[in-house]
Amino acid sequence: MSKKKLQHFAENETFANFFQPSIITPQPEFRNKGCWNDIYFRNSNPIYLELGCGKGEYTVGLGRKYSNRNYIGVDIKGARMWRGAKTALEEQINNVAFVRTQIGFLWNFFGPKEISGIWITFPDPHPALSERNKRLTSPRFLGYYRPLLKDDAVIHLKTDDEGLYRYTLEIIEEEGHQLLFSTDDLYMNAPQEEACSIQTFYENRWLLEGKTIKYLRFTLKSLING
Repeated sequence: MSKKKLQHFAENETFANFFQPSIITPQPEFRNKGCWNDIYFRNSNPIYLELGCGKGEYTVGLGRKYSNRNYIGVDIKGARMWRGAKTALEEQINNVAFVRTQIGFLWNFFGPKEISGIWITFPDPHPALSERNKRLTSPRFLGYYRPLLKDDAVIHLKTDDEGLYRYTLEIIEEEGHQLLFSTDDLYMNAPQEEACSIQTFYENRWLLEGKTIKYLRFTLKSLING
């Protein structure tokens, strides 16, 4: 492991907005679970997750833009997340936090119906058919999210991968979820969408290369039906 990575890991331990109680097997009774508004954010504003947040650019961008909402970036790669956590502290963006864990352990960190929405921005598309259960919009992962989400919570997907976009549309239809909006060319067809207001470094590069960005949002069936 590089010296720089080790430095980032060490610095993460000192950040007040960075949580990693145990990377592999987090304790079920994590202190903030079900109490993020009271214990950490100290407000009653809605909480949104960005899953697979990487360097945290999108999480921080959302926090900057919407001071009346709280955002938590989730990823397993602590050296990357360091950048977002550090930026949020430097800019005193107090409505942003980061949790280092595997997404399958979300229930250890968040209580029932604690989350008002989820952003999934440019996740690994796992193109191989044998890896479809690793896709963050697969039925397996949607099952992880379901108990944490409020009844009106919306899941957003933003991707440059055509296969993942089409796959997610198929899952929404097959599972009976409610598709709220979709486009295979976000900036051409829906420049007014909230998803256009923030661009990551790589997203901007992909746009310059002529790639199109796909976007959709939906609500889970079980939440719609109560």
